[in-house]
Amino acid sequence: MNKPLTQRLPWMGALVALFISAGQPAFAQSTADAGRDAFGSGQGAESQAPSGAVRLRQPQASARDLLDVEESASTPVRAKATPYVPGEFEQYARTQSGITDLKRFGAELLTDPVNGRSEAQTAIPPDYTIRPGDEISLTLWGSVDADLRLNVDRTGKISIPRIGAVQVAGVRHADLADVIARRVATVFRNFQIAATLGQIKGVRVFVTGYAQRPGSLTVSGLASVLHVLVKAGGPSAAGSFRDIQLRRAGQVVAKLDLYDILIHGDRKADQIVQADDVIHISPVGPQVAVVGSVNLPAVFELKPKENLNDALRMAGGFNAVADRTRVAVERLEDRATGRVAEMRLPENGNSLLGTGDLVRAFSGISAALPKDKQRKRVKVEGEVVNPGEYILPAGSTISDAVKAAGGLTNAAYVFGTEFTRESVRQQQQDNYDKALRDLETEMAKSQASRRVSTGEEVAAQTNATAASARLIERLRLVRPTGRVVLQVAPEAKDLPNLALEDGDQLHIPSQSTSVGVFGSVFNAGSFIYVAGATTGDFLKLAGGPTRGADARSMFVVRANGSVVSARQGANFWGSGVSGFEAASLLPGDTIFVPEELNKTTFTQDAKDWTQILYQFGLGLAGIKALGI
Repeated sequence: MNKPLTQRLPWMGALVALFISAGQPAFAQSTADAGRDAFGSGQGAESQAPSGAVRLRQPQASARDLLDVEESASTPVRAKATPYVPGEFEQYARTQSGITDLKRFGAELLTDPVNGRSEAQTAIPPDYTIRPGDEISLTLWGSVDADLRLNVDRTGKISIPRIGAVQVAGVRHADLADVIARRVATVFRNFQIAATLGQIKGVRVFVTGYAQRPGSLTVSGLASVLHVLVKAGGPSAAGSFRDIQLRRAGQVVAKLDLYDILIHGDRKADQIVQADDVIHISPVGPQVAVVGSVNLPAVFELKPKENLNDALRMAGGFNAVADRTRVAVERLEDRATGRVAEMRLPENGNSLLGTGDLVRAFSGISAALPKDKQRKRVKVEGEVVNPGEYILPAGSTISDAVKAAGGLTNAAYVFGTEFTRESVRQQQQDNYDKALRDLETEMAKSQASRRVSTGEEVAAQTNATAASARLIERLRLVRPTGRVVLQVAPEAKDLPNLALEDGDQLHIPSQSTSVGVFGSVFNAGSFIYVAGATTGDFLKLAGGPTRGADARSMFVVRANGSVVSARQGANFWGSGVSGFEAASLLPGDTIFVPEELNKTTFTQDAKDWTQILYQFGLGLAGIKALGI
């Protein structure tokens, strides 16, 4: 009489069961199998979630499953860097081209060390096929709640608590969720599912042929042929970049040309590897070197029928400054004779190249054009309307430069124009250095041949040597300006039609209002210019030459750079000083009075004359004694 109500009223129990089955199927299934462990471990495989959904627990892995996980999770260690060893042809090309780091095209990509897990982080492609040892990440929500990580066993199945075994080996990754959902739907309804791959079992492949590190490798199940090649260090110096085979079960299933990937980014032939695949690298084919004015100088491997245009295309084509009309081809068989073949482009672009050829592209700017065809870059400064730098056509003159600058202003002093030229400056520097070396040599000879007999003469010679050394050092600091003296009259209004060179500079000053007097005078400085005044007049304003001045060596530097000196008027009858002092000066002139270098004191002169007279007296006494 104490039986439950559902047993006393069978129809009521059936009705309740039907209601629960329609609204909460998971609850009904759980009630039917309460306390039963699907894996026989004594631990419940499900529990009641707060929302009423059945929660499936992570099953305990068997020893067999753990072995699969360990194999799946094992990844190769970081690959060691393989020192790059250039081939014999690369060494030859380096010597011929002068490029010390010339390498095979693509060598940097395949010889760098890589992380062994890099390919495992690749996005899983939809057509990836599930394999034994892979890990499935399964999430269920709705009437059933689960977050499971299940390993595919050696039979290709996964075991889901309360649901059972599901065959997944051979299923495409894109179809995995649908396959599992159909199996779950036999037990539960009103649920949603997400299934993806977690750990992927590694596969063993073999690299044969001419590889840097041939042998067996364990890589991720997502690794492609390119990943395997990178791990193997790529082809060796004797291996081909363009003939790589993927062999499976004794058959060639794919051929890979690495140039398609390196040049075009085309990975269509780069297939995912499978267990026990063989990647075979063939011997290297014909090689040529492309150097010079191309975007990527390197050593390239050619396939049959590939020509000069193909080689240039592999090198990235000509760079921006290349001469695109011709290339030089240095053939290996002509090395002994030094013969070089010139190929005109584009008419010879289809010419076939031989193994060992070196193609050299020329620069279009390395060789200078004739000066009469070069454009001129000049700088115009001073009294012009628009000072600045100008690019003038070939054959332009100084007058053209002034016109380009807008012409002269009213204040321009044409006679004082300073025109400098770089080629002249270099020539002046060379001549100045030679003259300085000659002067240093003459001073050294003079000091070495000078005889001294007293302590005073030794001290004097030491001082003279030190003074000469200081003079040489000061002269070394002097730098020529490259000024070219323009032959124009003081009252000229136009500049001469001198042809310009690249880098010329033209400075047109305003008319000066002073005359400078410097050197060995009592009051050196600049004085207001007075029309008609002479050199002597301005020397008087400066107090005249001092006692130590060398008046016979005075000179005037004109505003145009020419020089007038007192020695120009010297002759047998006079020193030329009087004529120099009577010369008229021009605005901007500078008078310089040098110091006399070979000065002696009265005491030194007296001592010298005493020595001379003493020697003369001894001579007379000797003559008298001999009775001559």
